[in-house]
Amino acid sequence: MGGTVTGPSEFRVDPDVDLRVPADRRELPAHPAAVLGVIAAGGVLGALGRAGLQAAFPHPPTGFPWATFGINVTGCLLIGALMAVLTARPAGPLVRPFLGVGVLGGFTTFSTYAVDAQRAIAAGAPGTALAYLAATLAGALLAVGAGDAVAGRVLARARGGVAR
Repeated sequence: MGGTVTGPSEFRVDPDVDLRVPADRRELPAHPAAVLGVIAAGGVLGALGRAGLQAAFPHPPTGFPWATFGINVTGCLLIGALMAVLTARPAGPLVRPFLGVGVLGGFTTFSTYAVDAQRAIAAGAPGTALAYLAATLAGALLAVGAGDAVAGRVLARARGGVAR
């Protein structure tokens, strides 16, 4: 009885990377500490931006959390645009971890989204909580698609081609 437990066959720093795709393996030659370092640096920048916006636009527990809503929708728009840009114009191995995972990962905050909704419910505003939950989900999904589509069209025009 008993068998051998084996770990993953390949070291993965970024879970969004499909190691079966040769182009996705470009980040592996970079030292993992460098990848983690740029993710951490980007995360600090994104989190500072988010914290500044949330401090500038506070909301009462029963109010709609516009700052967090705007942060998440804007972050999703930028993520969509970033993915379109990096797909069309591959960049260095640290660009996506820094901007995507770090800056935009630190900027968006779906944990605060959940906490804001919970606080609204606890404060007696379930309608606000439900509206916030639905609006953020719809807004974030639409924003990713819009960011990808707009960036794709801009890049196609810049190349003199037809927009996708």
